[in-house]
Amino acid sequence: MKLATLKDGTRDGRLIVVKRDNSAYALATNVALTLQAALDDWDAKEPQLRALAAQLEADAVQSRPLDVRALAAPLPRAYEWVDGSAYINHVILVRKARNAEPPATLRTDPLVYQGGSGDFLGPTDDIPLADEAWGLDFESEVAVILGDTPQGTKAQDAGKHVKLLMLANDVSLRNLIPDELAKGFGFFQSKPATAFSPFAVTPDELGGAWRDGRVHLRVRSVLNGQQVGDTDAGPEMHFSFFDLVQHLCKTRSYTAGTVLGSGTVSNADRARGISCLAEQRMIETIEQGKPSTPFMKVGDTIDIEMTGEDGNSLFGRISQKVVEKKP
Repeated sequence: MKLATLKDGTRDGRLIVVKRDNSAYALATNVALTLQAALDDWDAKEPQLRALAAQLEADAVQSRPLDVRALAAPLPRAYEWVDGSAYINHVILVRKARNAEPPATLRTDPLVYQGGSGDFLGPTDDIPLADEAWGLDFESEVAVILGDTPQGTKAQDAGKHVKLLMLANDVSLRNLIPDELAKGFGFFQSKPATAFSPFAVTPDELGGAWRDGRVHLRVRSVLNGQQVGDTDAGPEMHFSFFDLVQHLCKTRSYTAGTVLGSGTVSNADRARGISCLAEQRMIETIEQGKPSTPFMKVGDTIDIEMTGEDGNSLFGRISQKVVEKKP
């Protein structure tokens, strides 16, 4: 089942169900006005949404052609946005980029940060940039949406709390990160609004590609029309989503609608390319002594997409342009 949010001038939009081939949608507001409302009562709402999705596939309900530009993020705002860094290769490379050693617990204790969740970007929304000197970077990620998840949840029980999956562009301002982290209090200004894919899908839509709390499919990143990454999201995700949930839940619970990111998808095989510019710049530094790839500037575009086992765009495409943010 594919769900999305139609922009309607309100903060949270209207919930829709989308055809598997992404061609059309049906309003789901008779089941739940918004995705958050559906998540709040998921056990009751999910069967009704699945019934509507089946009617849509059978052309047995009124539908409309889908224009992705009319969509907000599946959750335009969320109670919490927690991002991990589950790919060891990425951690090592970006730490080298700022002359920092990886933590001693790199392989045993997940890295996470809590980002802003009050105003997510939609899949085709522009990325505003006030100063190119800040070092704008894209980060191609996989994300899950949790249902109510109690404190103390263990990895082996985490799967039942993963309700939906989607893609993310966790926008970063790389040149602001070192000074922020030097304060010892984490990211803030260096992490502006995150963008999400058009569709959030239930785990069963991934078939065998969703296993062990990982998505075993490739994330394709296209910068200014040129493919720069075709990274495999599965094998090198050191901490699975289930591991991340266990880590998060050590000291507190999470409410339905919490979004959890994987961190930048990263592979040790350089032939797979990159899912962020920081990695490319670090590779250049290693090989050439200094980076030659610039960070994103006004006018640049980034597209992020994942194809499912059936060949269709599983989550739809994130397609964004960097624009000048004027005072």
